[in-house]
Amino acid sequence: MPSLEVFSPAQLAGYIAFAVGIAAFLQRDDRRLRAMIGAQAFTYAVHFYLLGSTPAVVASLVTCARAFISLRTRSRAVAVLLIAGNLVLGALTARSAASALPIAATTLGTIAFFWFDGISLRLVLLGATACWLLNNVLVGSIGGTLLELFIGASNVLTCYRLVRRATEGQRGMPRDSGARSEQQLPASPVLPVGSDRPSAC
Repeated sequence: MPSLEVFSPAQLAGYIAFAVGIAAFLQRDDRRLRAMIGAQAFTYAVHFYLLGSTPAVVASLVTCARAFISLRTRSRAVAVLLIAGNLVLGALTARSAASALPIAATTLGTIAFFWFDGISLRLVLLGATACWLLNNVLVGSIGGTLLELFIGASNVLTCYRLVRRATEGQRGMPRDSGARSEQQLPASPVLPVGSDRPSAC
């Protein structure tokens, strides 16, 4: 049975994972995001070991390895190997559909890390967050449940900030800049000799 004591060693490890996870998903830089998720996943593995959830331990260790490997390579062949290994280990340890949730979460996370960047990366990770959230509720992880709730919220907030920053960058260009540039061009389509204006090509 999972330990529901608020200050048990298992739950304390979950609170540490909670703190590291929140710091990770507030990162706008993808490399820092990956590194901090690796650290958070290792803490998660200790947490689930103390809770007695073997599939979640396996998934967390795969997540940890994947996060640090993705800092060195984005090879999709490596990603396929990680996914295959995750599925095999999941088949050996999961005993029900519910216990397979961490395996699904890790698979989604691997796809996110090796196939996506920026906002797309974070959106796929939201799917992984949903799987972890349900798993954590089922195994009695207090810190883990709070972690996934806050990760989801902070991830959405980070996506919003990235979109807003991109939108503000586009708004920084005057709308009539193109029209003014055309007005400055000579009437003839041939630029005058000696002009240093670059061509459209």
